[in-house]
Amino acid sequence: MSAPASILAMSSPTTPPSILQKICNRDALRGQLGGLPRPWVFTNGVFDVLHRGHVMYLAQARDLGGSLIVALNTDASVRRLGKGEDRPLNNEFDRAIVMASQQAVSLVTWFDEDTPMQILAEIRPDILVKGGDYDMAKLPETALVQSWGAKALALPFVPGYSTTKLLEKIRAA
Repeated sequence: MSAPASILAMSSPTTPPSILQKICNRDALRGQLGGLPRPWVFTNGVFDVLHRGHVMYLAQARDLGGSLIVALNTDASVRRLGKGEDRPLNNEFDRAIVMASQQAVSLVTWFDEDTPMQILAEIRPDILVKGGDYDMAKLPETALVQSWGAKALALPFVPGYSTTKLLEKIRAA
């Protein structure tokens, strides 16, 4: 698997190829997926400031299948989520680099929509995972993935770890 030219253009000469190879634009997604072992586990989110809760969650997600695919919200979609005027703190490519550096992660891409419904339909993963703070029964993504026989699971939430709470602590200092 090699990084698309557009990814290489955004990187620096010091970015290891092993990290860049895990990052994929939406237009190259179909070709990159073919090389990943199944079952495919999918998760999505902002992952603005990676912390212990994220790392534990990613490792648990990866253990559920052959590959873990992470779809990051683009900077524009993060702003539409209303997480704060200064969010994201790290731009989408920087967040992709950090995410791709994680051993548990097989592939990183982005989605610009308000929900991951479209990218889920494109990828058709075998397992959708979200953090335990989500009620899977209420998510439209659950019904979508179940329509092709996939599972939707909430992984245990690691209490006390949240980017929003971490930023509040930093700002109060």
